[in-house]
Amino acid sequence: MTEVRNILYRQILADREHVTALRRRLHQHPELAREEFETQRIIEEELDALGVPHERIAGTGVLARIDGAAPSEAPRCIVLRADIDALPISEQSGADYQSLSPGRMHACGHDAHTAALLEAARALSLHRRLFSGRVLLSWQPGEEVGYGARVIVDSGAIDEASRSFGVHLAPEIDAGSLVLMEGPNNASVDWFRIRIRGLGSHVSAPEKGVDALYIASQIVVAVQSLVTRCTGPMDPTLIGIGRLEAGSAYNVVADRAELEGTIRAMSAETRAGTKARLEELARNTAALYGAACEIQWQDIASVLSNDPEATREARRTAFALFGEDHVVCSRKPSLSGDDFAEYILRVPGVYAYIGSGNDADPRTRSGIHHSDFDIDESCLTVAAAMYACYSADYLNRNEK
Repeated sequence: MTEVRNILYRQILADREHVTALRRRLHQHPELAREEFETQRIIEEELDALGVPHERIAGTGVLARIDGAAPSEAPRCIVLRADIDALPISEQSGADYQSLSPGRMHACGHDAHTAALLEAARALSLHRRLFSGRVLLSWQPGEEVGYGARVIVDSGAIDEASRSFGVHLAPEIDAGSLVLMEGPNNASVDWFRIRIRGLGSHVSAPEKGVDALYIASQIVVAVQSLVTRCTGPMDPTLIGIGRLEAGSAYNVVADRAELEGTIRAMSAETRAGTKARLEELARNTAALYGAACEIQWQDIASVLSNDPEATREARRTAFALFGEDHVVCSRKPSLSGDDFAEYILRVPGVYAYIGSGNDADPRTRSGIHHSDFDIDESCLTVAAAMYACYSADYLNRNEK
């Protein structure tokens, strides 16, 4: 497998200028979730040039297939995923390839993921003779809104795979290194909206009304006890409320209030329990003061937990490519979410964090979703090499 890896890696290194130019082209033309029409066209254009068969999926996504030419008595299948959507952020990086779309920006590295997977497709398609089985390549729309992964998974499009693999950039990790950690890496993500319907009255006669603003404020304060007193301190959980709107005038008891927030948890059990307690708290608080309460939920992403066996496999590939000193095997999990979790729940797999930071360029240390976010583009070859070489290693490994 060493020679296979070396050939694929040399191909990827030889294509550095191409993948960098492709990433910059994508960066200049960011598109929001479920609107990735030009991005889809660019992906299809690249795949057509390689002669790789593909189809559209999940509206603006692309699913491609590369079959290896090496013989196998028990061929396997692996699915690779890159997310393709951008964010509603105005870019302030000042890069030569800065976004040309006002109010839209690739501030989460999805342009790099997309380009790296296209480069992996190039390397794998040019060297089909080196591996057996099938590689499915999934360019997924709508990650930022928790849309694309479930649509693709629920369609059955990846059911033939026995491994899944994805990557995400990590500005806090040096370019040239990567993170491959077993178990929970990212939290579940739930969005909620709570609407309180009270009764208006003049502020001088509060007893004649039902103060929706006061009730909402009680909920905002009380929900923190669900974290500090209802979950253990070693069980990472977060309830964040980012929006509260209420009332219509300074001297009127508010007849309505609305708040929006999110729950993040690192286990399915804690997630379910926290959601149930939040509902109970909100409804009981509203009822105590005579108000009505309506709660809406959106399940954005499950807990992303790397399969232990898949993680060990990917580590072996990474050790061989980059050396053990450049592979981080343990770090704190993140309460950010990613819907690649849905792929892993259907097909055992692993999500690698690819270092994209470089102290020589402060922009590359900016956090994701920041307006000056940028990357050390050497991370593109690391990501592409992991996509391609882990696929070949997995597909060529003998069955136990």
